[in-house]
Amino acid sequence: MDRLAIVVPCYNEEEVLKIASQTLRDVLEDLIRKEKIARDSFLLFVNDGSKDHTWELIEEEHQAHPERVRGVKLAGNVGHQFALTAGLLTAMEMSDVTISIDADLQDDVAVIEEMIDKFHAGNDIVYGVRKERKTDTFFKRTTAQAFYKLMALMGVKTIYNHADFRLMSKRAVEQFSKYGETNLFLRGMMPLIGYQTDCVYYDRKERVAGESKYPLKKMLALAFNGISSFSVKPISMILGLGVFIIICSLLAAVYALISYFTGHVVQGWTSLILSIWFLGGLQLLAIGLVGQYIGKIYMEVKHRPRYNIEKVL
Repeated sequence: MDRLAIVVPCYNEEEVLKIASQTLRDVLEDLIRKEKIARDSFLLFVNDGSKDHTWELIEEEHQAHPERVRGVKLAGNVGHQFALTAGLLTAMEMSDVTISIDADLQDDVAVIEEMIDKFHAGNDIVYGVRKERKTDTFFKRTTAQAFYKLMALMGVKTIYNHADFRLMSKRAVEQFSKYGETNLFLRGMMPLIGYQTDCVYYDRKERVAGESKYPLKKMLALAFNGISSFSVKPISMILGLGVFIIICSLLAAVYALISYFTGHVVQGWTSLILSIWFLGGLQLLAIGLVGQYIGKIYMEVKHRPRYNIEKVL
C-alpha cells in the first residue's frame, strides 16, 4: 500500500494546531483501518517562522505521536507558498502520495478518502474544489470570482475555486521539484505538470480557531504575483493602449490643424493640461509595470535559496 503524507503549512497556528493534529490523525487511522494507505503514513507540519508557540506544539505532538506526526522548522517566515513547497519536497522522499491542507481545517477533511480513491483510480493530481461561496462575504466572493476571471483573461490556467488543498502522487511532486523559480504561484504551476487529474468537491467550513492569515493585502499580492509570473499580457495591453493613444493624438492633430486654418481656434489650457496629466500617468503606469517584470527577473537570476530548513522531526 502507498504511504500518505499530509502536509500542513503553519504560521502562528497555536490556537488550532492540536485540533488539526487530532482531526487529521483520525483521518489517517480511518484510512489505515480501511486498508487504503500504508500503516506508516504520517502528518508533516511545516512551521513557517511562527512568532507564537506553534513549533513547541508541533514538538509536543511529535513526542506524543512519533509514528504519526513529523515536523519541519523553517529558519524564518518565507510565506505560505514557500512553506508548502518545503513540506512537499521534504515529504517527497518519505511518501508515495501527499495531500496539502491548511491548518485552519476550513477545507473538508471528509473528502480526503475520495481523493485517495481517485488516486488509486490512476490520477496523479486531485484538486479540492469548493462547491460554492455562500459563506463568504459579498466582497470576498466578488473579488475571488474577479480574480479567477482575470487569470483566465490573462491566459493563466487555474482550477476555478481551488486553492492549495490537493493530492499529488510522488511522480507529480518530483516533476514539480524541477520548477526552480523564485516567484511561486502553485495554483498556476500544478496544471503545467500534466499527468491525469481529477477533482473532488466540498463545502468550505468556518475557521476552527484563530484568524485568517490571508488579509486583503496578501490576497492582492498573490493575485498580482500569479498574473505576472505566468503572463506578459499586461505589457501587451499597455502596448496596445499606447498605439491607441498615438492614433487618438494623430486625429487630434488633424482636428487642430483644421481648426487653425478655418479660424476656429479655441483658447484655453484645460484640454492641454488634462492630456499632459493623462499621458504622464500612463507613462508612469507602463514604467512601473515593466519595472515589476524586471524586478522578478532580478530575483530569479540571483538563484537564492527559496527557504532554509532549520530542523526536521
